[in-house]
Amino acid sequence: MTAATDRRAATSRDTTNAFASGSLPAWSPWVILGASLGAVAAVFGLIAAATGETFSIIGTVFFGFLASTIVIVLISRLVEGSRQATNRLVTSLVVLAFVIALLPLISLVFTVVSNGTNRFDIEFFTYSMRNVVGEGGGAIHAIVGTLLMTGTATVISVPIGLLAAIYLVEYGTGRLARAITFFVDVMTGIPSIVAGLFAYAVFTALFGPGERLGIAGAIALTVLMVPVVVRSSEEMLRLVPNELREASLALGVPKWLTIVNVVLPTSIAGITTGVMLAIARVIGETAPLLVAAGFTQNLNYDLTEGRMQSLPVFVYSSYVAQGTDAQSYLDRAWAGALTLILIVMLLNLIARLVARQFAPKLGR
Repeated sequence: MTAATDRRAATSRDTTNAFASGSLPAWSPWVILGASLGAVAAVFGLIAAATGETFSIIGTVFFGFLASTIVIVLISRLVEGSRQATNRLVTSLVVLAFVIALLPLISLVFTVVSNGTNRFDIEFFTYSMRNVVGEGGGAIHAIVGTLLMTGTATVISVPIGLLAAIYLVEYGTGRLARAITFFVDVMTGIPSIVAGLFAYAVFTALFGPGERLGIAGAIALTVLMVPVVVRSSEEMLRLVPNELREASLALGVPKWLTIVNVVLPTSIAGITTGVMLAIARVIGETAPLLVAAGFTQNLNYDLTEGRMQSLPVFVYSSYVAQGTDAQSYLDRAWAGALTLILIVMLLNLIARLVARQFAPKLGR
């Protein structure tokens, strides 16, 4: 009885032991990846300390993933056999290709964060650059200007773009629909400086030459946002199954009410994502705002009175017009870039929450 129990216990141990059964445990790739990244980071850290150069985050990530690929394939060949090793090799190569595609983004985020934290303080978010020449100062005037102009552009462009998309999907069949589609495609590819020149020309004709206003910058951003909103909303509306429309119409519901109560709620998640993409497309534009809204060192809350600063223009002017203390201007430029990235990230998080809240519930 005891011998049979011992045999069953030994069999149970052999079955639960991943190495004894000829397969690596699920956690092994992550451990190997972490060890590889740590080893490569140590090597690049020693190289940076010896040569005095900056630490290479791109080299660390790339060679870390490459080393983990080689190690996991060799271990898998010894433990699991050639077939499973080939499977792990192909999987690792796909992941490595994905990492290579992300390397520019990783490098950008690492560079902006490492350089932008020098001036990421309370003063940066509470002071403007009025009467500031060297150290100190902040970007509150640029943050307020960016939020006001981008928010105004969103309020103007989203209803126009969404209504145009509804017309193209639900009603448009003739020449007008083809003309709208053609002009939307043309507007999608226009350079941003053209939108700024258009807004500047319109307000010059209305108020005289040399007039730069925050509302002009908002109009320039609207010109850039509308085609993106139209195209993204159109694609989302086309993904709504026709069976839903037909079922609503079969119950005698008018078409406009079907669009409001069936089509839009079904596609609201995708439409919200498209709007956020349009905002991210224009919030970092420099040229149209530099032409239409100008730049100033003062805090301005009025879109219709005087020039208005924005974060992209603030970063640009801080970099190209360095004063006697050049490092202070560079620190403010990097902090402005980091703030802009964080604003876009926050807007995307809000969009995901809104889309999740208003998305149709598919459960029973």
